[in-house]
Amino acid sequence: MIIESNLWYKNAIVYSLDVETFKDSNGDGVGDFEGLTQSLDYLSGLGITCLWLLPFYPSPNRDNGYDIMDYYNIDSRLGTLGDFVEFIRKAEDKGIRVLIDLVVNHTSIEHPWFQKSRADKNSKYRNYYVWSEETPKNNPELIMFPSVEDSIWEYDEQAEAYYLHHFLKEQPDLNIANPEVQEEVLKIMEFWLKLGISGFRIDAAPFLILGVGIEGGTSEDLQHFLEKMRKFVQYHCPDGVLLAEANVSPDKFSIYFGNDDRMHLLFNFYLNQYLFLALARQDASTLGKALKQISDIPEHSQWLNFVRHHDELTLDILSDSERQEVFDTFAPEENMQIFGRGIRRRLPPMVNGNRKQIELIYSLIFSLPGTPLLRYGEEIGMGDDLSLEGRTSVRTPMQWSNQPNGEFSNSATENLTRPVIKDGKYGYQSLNVSEQQRDPTALINWTERLIRIRKQYSQLGEGKWSILETDHPAVFAHCCLGEDDAILVLHNLGNDYCKVTIKSNDDYQYLMDIFGDNYYEPLQHDFKNIPLSAYGYRWLRVSQK
Repeated sequence: MIIESNLWYKNAIVYSLDVETFKDSNGDGVGDFEGLTQSLDYLSGLGITCLWLLPFYPSPNRDNGYDIMDYYNIDSRLGTLGDFVEFIRKAEDKGIRVLIDLVVNHTSIEHPWFQKSRADKNSKYRNYYVWSEETPKNNPELIMFPSVEDSIWEYDEQAEAYYLHHFLKEQPDLNIANPEVQEEVLKIMEFWLKLGISGFRIDAAPFLILGVGIEGGTSEDLQHFLEKMRKFVQYHCPDGVLLAEANVSPDKFSIYFGNDDRMHLLFNFYLNQYLFLALARQDASTLGKALKQISDIPEHSQWLNFVRHHDELTLDILSDSERQEVFDTFAPEENMQIFGRGIRRRLPPMVNGNRKQIELIYSLIFSLPGTPLLRYGEEIGMGDDLSLEGRTSVRTPMQWSNQPNGEFSNSATENLTRPVIKDGKYGYQSLNVSEQQRDPTALINWTERLIRIRKQYSQLGEGKWSILETDHPAVFAHCCLGEDDAILVLHNLGNDYCKVTIKSNDDYQYLMDIFGDNYYEPLQHDFKNIPLSAYGYRWLRVSQK
């Protein structure tokens, strides 16, 4: 078992962004590292302690940069390696760590490894990928983009064989069972760790260890590579972390956490899906049942809780009827859905801009057991553009001010890497950072306060937590214990005012509101008839007798 002494990730405030759509410094219409570096004061002021950067490598960009053709460089549109190193240095000066995407389930079809693999059957690179000269069996349930691809195998005329690809056919899968490929992955990790990053987000982790079509590579054998990655990171960067993108059911959690010797963090897809089901039902028990399912993880492991990220809001773990409940509430039109399993909207449009609901949901994300994640623009309530194709609807540029292009870029609008939202109540003219920073009641200032309070109470990230029973079906209550006191949090998932009683055997001598949706009268020593507004929330600091 591997135990690191620095558990900074337990109480990090993580912020996710794509360099390409965050801030353009040179007016070419594409965000870049110099623009991101200029934005570090803003991120530091917001309270961010860790950045997760989406892929920034050279790429044909068939899949938002996840089709990589050079793991050791920067997309020239985004800057140079020198710009990256300068960014890392200044982020460190601000106390901000950086995680980057490690995309090694597949490469771009244009990667030199694949070009050599297809060209020469006797090349060592042939076994860098998964080939079959016979027509292989298709597994439709493993196709990640079912509306785009109809098979996980593609015939290559030059190689005279089929190659495996779980994603786009332009993204051939690497043969991770090949020891030489594993060594290549570790070389990539060492390169970026030496440049000062604090770890990696492991893209498509389940497919990395699936073993489909790999001769002699069982899933059980491949799982040990996760331990190898953890040891490698610990050796080269003792406080470095691995965050896995693994949308799996509870019986698979141990594959990724191991015995505190594999991944440090997992995206909390399971909780995320049941959270939206609970919100659709206005039912606290749905959320409570999901939390109980994810409670048994190693002591030094952690969940990363999120509302939305750069992909669709996937609902594939839910049953067909449960998924339909969420669709009916948050994405009733077919254009709002994608791949038959997810929602391609940001949160504010999903709740019709209801500020109370928005606050409630982020209050949950920041107080539930785990580390909270914000995606760029969530702090100002950015919307989506459903006129854009697929996942691009939620990948529009950051809205900094009411200046042209939202001040994302001073380029001509037609040269932007992606169009800025300009119409309706989510258009940059009215919804932007500059306008909100001047308004004390704006969402960005509420978000700064939320982050500040969350950072003050480490027991929310590290403490022992429990679910508390209440007498109201819409009210979810939980408690996180620290060494000297505890934080008790209540959330009303319903749209009606209520008074709730917490059923607890604990005896408290000190109760104090530290955060809430409005000012409430101080509580007495018993937890009876506690008022909560519609979509209300209260964070309470408590001490036991």
